[in-house]
Amino acid sequence: MSLNPQFGKIVPSQSQQLLDSNYLQFDDPTGADFSSFAQQYLPEIYEQEVERYGNRTLSGFLRMVGAEMPMTSDQVIWSEQNRLHIAYDGCTLPSSLTIDVNPTAAADVQNVISPNSTIVVLDPATGLEAKCLVTDSNTTTNVITIQPYTLNNLSTFTTSGLKVFVYGSEYAKGSSVTNGVTGANTGDQFISVEPSFQQYANSPIIVRSKYVVNGSDMAQIGWVEIATEDGSSGYLWYLKAESETRLRFEDYLEMVCVEGEKVDNLVSPITGLKGTQGLFAAIEERGNVNVGFTAAAGLTAFDDILKNLDTQGAIEENMLFLNRQTSLDFDDMLAAISSGSSGGTAYGLFENSEEMALNLGFSGFRRGSYDFYKTDWKYLNDASTRGGINGISSIEGVLIPAGTSTVYDQILGTNIRRPFLHVRYRASQADDRRMKSWLTGSAGGAFTSTLDAMEVNFLSERCLVTQAANNFVLFKGV
Repeated sequence: MSLNPQFGKIVPSQSQQLLDSNYLQFDDPTGADFSSFAQQYLPEIYEQEVERYGNRTLSGFLRMVGAEMPMTSDQVIWSEQNRLHIAYDGCTLPSSLTIDVNPTAAADVQNVISPNSTIVVLDPATGLEAKCLVTDSNTTTNVITIQPYTLNNLSTFTTSGLKVFVYGSEYAKGSSVTNGVTGANTGDQFISVEPSFQQYANSPIIVRSKYVVNGSDMAQIGWVEIATEDGSSGYLWYLKAESETRLRFEDYLEMVCVEGEKVDNLVSPITGLKGTQGLFAAIEERGNVNVGFTAAAGLTAFDDILKNLDTQGAIEENMLFLNRQTSLDFDDMLAAISSGSSGGTAYGLFENSEEMALNLGFSGFRRGSYDFYKTDWKYLNDASTRGGINGISSIEGVLIPAGTSTVYDQILGTNIRRPFLHVRYRASQADDRRMKSWLTGSAGGAFTSTLDAMEVNFLSERCLVTQAANNFVLFKGV
C-alpha cells in the first residue's frame, strides 16, 4: 500500500514490530527525523527575568532629607543672615597705630567700626595679640586709628594678614563723645551697623521624557514575565519599557537637583537655557569641601571638620550620606576608638553591651556636641552614576544638617519651618507641574492623533533650594 504524502521516513506496518521504516532514528543528527523530533519541544525557559542589579532606582535621597513645595514663579529667591559681630580678615598696618580693615577696597566690605570701640588685633603669622581702643575711624579710606592697652604701638606685628574684631567699647565717666568719624560720614560720632543679608536665587528647569510604542508591538506577547521596581508585572514587553522609562524619569527628577549646574553665560555656548544649581554646585560655591577623608588619619581629620562647623551654624544633628569606601572609613575610625582602646566609646551607644560583640556597622555616633547619622547613598555607589568614578574629583559623600529655617510662605500666608534642603516645583490652580504624565497617539486608549502608536509623555519643572550651605560638607576624593 502506498501512502501519500509520507511524513519523514515513517512507514506503517501491519504488525507491532520494530522496523527501520516505522520508528524515529536519532543516531543521525543531520537527518530529518532528528530535526523534526527536536522541534517538537520548546526549550526550558525561566519565566521571570533575573534581577541581577537588585533595585536599580536611585531616587529617595531628597525625600529623606527635605520636602517638596509648590511655587508659581520662574525664580525662587531667599535671603540668609550675615554674621552678627564685626570682624575683618586680611587687614594691614599703614603705620604702627593705624589699621586698614579693607586694604583691597572690596566693594562689599565697609568700615563700620565706631570710635571708642575696643578691638582685638590678631597676628596669625606670629601669634601676637593686642587689645586696642579706636580713637578715629575713616569710612572712606577704611583706616582706623588705635591706641593699644598694653603696648606702645603695633610695630612688632606683621604688616599684613591681620585679623580684627570688635568686642565692646569704653568711655570716660561723665564725658561726651569727642572722637568722631571722618570720611564719608564726617560729623557722625557713631556708625550705625545696618543688618545686611545675602540673597540667593535658583530657577526651575523643565525636565521631559517620552516613551513610544506602535500599535502592533502593543499586542506582542513576550516570553518572560516582567516585574519592575514600581510593581508593574505582566508578559507585554511594552509595559516593561514604559515602566522603566517612568522609573528612569523619576530618578532624573532627583538627579537634576543633585547634579544641576547654572549656565555660565561668559564661557558656555548654551543659549536660551539658564540651568539650575544642584546640591553639589551649591556646596562647592557656598559650603565646605573636604578632600581626601580617610580613616588612617583617625579622629584628627574628622575633628577638623567639627572645628569648621563650630565657626558656622553649629547645627547639632547632621546626616552623612556616603559611598561605600567612605562609609567603611568612618566605621574603621570609630572602631579604632571603641571600648578597650584609649579614649574609647561607651558600650551601649550602638545598642551593644560589654558581653556582646561590637557592631562595626555604625549607624550613628556623637562627637563633641554633634550627633551624626550615617547611611550609604546608593547614588554614589551605582556604577552607572557616581559609583563609576574614583580618585580625583570623585564625590565620596555629603554631610547635610538636619535643621530647619523659619520663613514666611507667600502661598500659605503664614510662617512655616522648612528643611535647609528642599525642592520647589511649579504649580498653580491651573496646572500642577510636579510630575505630569499624559498619553498621545491612537493606540492604547489615546485617540489624540492618527499616529498608530502610543506616546507616553513625562514632564516636571523643579529646582532645589540649598539654604545655609555653609553648614554642608562635601567629601571629595584625591
